[in-house]
Amino acid sequence: MKRTSILKVTFLAMPLLLTSCGIFQKKPTGPAPITAEQRAKADFIGQVQDNAQTAKFLTSKVKFSVEVGPQKLTLTGNLRMKRDDVIRLQLMAFGFVEAGRIELTKDYVLIMDRINKQYLKAPYIQVDFLRNSGLNFKSLQALFWNELFKPNQSSLMRHAVDTTKAYSTLESGDDMIISMEEGKMDYSWLASKSTALIRMANILYKDRFNGNTQLNWDYDQFEPLQKKAFPHKHMITLTTPQKEVKLGMTLNYIGSDQEWETRTEISNKYREVTVDEILRRFMAL
Repeated sequence: MKRTSILKVTFLAMPLLLTSCGIFQKKPTGPAPITAEQRAKADFIGQVQDNAQTAKFLTSKVKFSVEVGPQKLTLTGNLRMKRDDVIRLQLMAFGFVEAGRIELTKDYVLIMDRINKQYLKAPYIQVDFLRNSGLNFKSLQALFWNELFKPNQSSLMRHAVDTTKAYSTLESGDDMIISMEEGKMDYSWLASKSTALIRMANILYKDRFNGNTQLNWDYDQFEPLQKKAFPHKHMITLTTPQKEVKLGMTLNYIGSDQEWETRTEISNKYREVTVDEILRRFMAL
């Protein structure tokens, strides 16, 4: 073989030789392969999200129980919710007189004492127990609708592993604990392994100087609603360094009425007060 031909063959074969010997091999690029554990976690969180309601409106008659320390109060009322817009609780006295109203929107919290014509309207950051619990409209909406949420986001993407990396999962008997930490906040949900329904949500704000604030939300009596299960019984416990407030809600006659005003107009006859003052008035009914 001519010398020029030998050199040509050698030159052309050099890249193959170097590659086969491991020289100049390209390092793998892109995300690391998804492990079976990561996939299982993402799949379970996806199942929990799939249980979320798709309805835009939810309305219901409600039986309330309120406990503040040794004081207890039982009322009836109404719950009205429009997704991504408003949550409204109306508390009735004597079965037909509206005694109070709680209205939650993206921008403010409105608490009204109809009997004594008093109200509080403020951004979430100005209401102590909401600020200390790290609660905003999106997280409160998820709690009322019995949904998993991620702080500062409305929901998790189905089967998107990257969105679940911050979460930890732990088996606990017949349930699965989903949890995450963000700054001073601890979030956890207890969901059934068999049904992927959320049975409890807990939010803990850790403050080593002033004491912790904790919100615990229990769900029970799941019944079909638009082909998905929805809890008819909610037990909410807010624990602060100063007090413990319990609110029980039992929902009846759930529907999807859309014919109602989503914002409350405040009459100039009402006087603005603090949350504690409104609570004292309610418990005196």
